[in-house]
Amino acid sequence: MAIAARKQPLYDQLVDILTEKIEHEYRPGDMLPSERELSKYYGLSRTTVRLALQELERLGLVVRQHGRGTFVADRSVQTTNLSQTYSFTEQMRELGRKPATTILEFSEIESDKNLASSLGVRIGDKLFKIKRLRSADGVPMMVERTYLPVRKFMSLKRPMLEHESLYHVIEQYFHEKIRVAEEEFFASIARPADAHLLDISEGAPVLDLVRTTYNMGNEIIEYTLSVARADQFKYKIFHYRNE
Repeated sequence: MAIAARKQPLYDQLVDILTEKIEHEYRPGDMLPSERELSKYYGLSRTTVRLALQELERLGLVVRQHGRGTFVADRSVQTTNLSQTYSFTEQMRELGRKPATTILEFSEIESDKNLASSLGVRIGDKLFKIKRLRSADGVPMMVERTYLPVRKFMSLKRPMLEHESLYHVIEQYFHEKIRVAEEEFFASIARPADAHLLDISEGAPVLDLVRTTYNMGNEIIEYTLSVARADQFKYKIFHYRNE
C-alpha cells in the first residue's frame, strides 16, 4: 500500500495514518508493526518510517522500548496527576500500583555555587546526593536527583530510604515537619543516561521537574531535580472563577 504523492512530507502522511489507527483500531499496549514491516507495507524507506515513529513518540501516542518494539501509549487515568503528587510512594499506593525505588547513588558532596543558591547554604557546605529510579508495577517512571543539607540529616543512611519514602524518613526519623513543597516543571527531551534508565528512546519527550521543600521554619530541607516519562504523567490544573 503506497502512500500517495502529495506536498505533505511522506513521514507526516504516515504519522496521520498511524494516528488514525491508534485512535480507532489499536488499544493501549498494542504493539505496532516493526519498522521493516511498515516500510514494506507503505512503500517507504526505513528512515521515513523511523521519523514518523519518533514524531508519534514525541506526541505521546506511542512508547518505544529498546529491543522490544513500539507500543501504543496508555493515555488513560493510569497516568499520574503531578498536581496531586506529594510523595511518589504514597501516590502509587493510592492508585493501586506497586511502587519500587532503586537507589543508584548515595553520597556526600560539597555544594557548588548553583546548589548553594538553590538550597540556601554556603558554597562548600556538605550535602547528601541521592539518585533514585522510581518505578511502578515494574515500569520505570522517574529519575530523581535529590540534595539534602547534611547538617539537618547527620545520621541519614542509605538503608533508611530503601523501603520508606523520603518524606516519611524526614518527618518520622528527623522530626522535620514539611510546610510546603514548591515545584516547577517544563517539557524536555530525554538525555542518553536518563533514557537508558527510563527504558525510552534518547530524545523522547520527558518532563523535567524542580522541587524545593521547606520546613516550618521556612528553611530549605530538600532540593530535587526529576526527569519523568511524559507518557506516564499528566498535570491537571483547576481554575476557579472568583465570585
